[in-house]
Amino acid sequence: MINIIIYNSLILIGKDIFEMKIKQPESFMFKGGDDRAVLLLHGFTGHSADVRMLGRYLNGKGYTCYAPIYRGHGKSPEDLIGATADQWWEDVQYAYKYLQEKGYQKIAVAGLSLGGVLGLKLACNNPIKGVVTMSSPMFFDNEEQLTVGFRQFAKEYKQLEKKEEDIIEQEVTDLLNESKELFQQIERSITDVKENVDMLYTPILVLQASKDQMINPESANYIYEHVASNNKQLIWYKNAGHALTFSNVKDQVQEDIEEFFASLDW
Repeated sequence: MINIIIYNSLILIGKDIFEMKIKQPESFMFKGGDDRAVLLLHGFTGHSADVRMLGRYLNGKGYTCYAPIYRGHGKSPEDLIGATADQWWEDVQYAYKYLQEKGYQKIAVAGLSLGGVLGLKLACNNPIKGVVTMSSPMFFDNEEQLTVGFRQFAKEYKQLEKKEEDIIEQEVTDLLNESKELFQQIERSITDVKENVDMLYTPILVLQASKDQMINPESANYIYEHVASNNKQLIWYKNAGHALTFSNVKDQVQEDIEEFFASLDW
């Protein structure tokens, strides 16, 4: 008998509960009815499932939606820390060029968390129609805030492997020690965007959860106040957590993003 278990967008398939493998998530492209495309960017430790519901919603409004998966993501924690922040930036640029090669010249971008940071960088360097950031960091209160998402991801992944708790704790500790250089890269990447966000003239929608415990919520105010764009909006969601795209306010988030895109001069 084949068991299939769905856990936090990861699919486990195996002959019994002790013999399972994790099915790797894939990028997606939902084709719309015209030449407008939206590049959807997931967060750190996440993958395309982070933005799939948003992609389906926007696709239903006529937009082509494409969500890549950055190198190392959608896999094990070991794979993740084997990648670099520079590679993720390259992956975003490849995704943008992929849409252009498919004939889409009118492109907007929406990113969750780190995906929003990468979206800002893309918009600063390319003729993007509009950019949406969702709970995207510009700074962190402390080092633990930078690593908390990875710690949670690594622990849950190890639990899926059916390891003992003491072994899991040791492996997660080892992973955190081995990933220090990666977190330094991430911090440098975020700081670079923060220091250059005043060069952004692209229309922008900044979305932020008021009860975000993963990043400093003041990041949203920083983005809104420092971008050079005259077309900018900031929306706060009360009682919402970090991952806006599948939170208790996801439907409102989808509507707000679509309304913003509909207002753009495509």
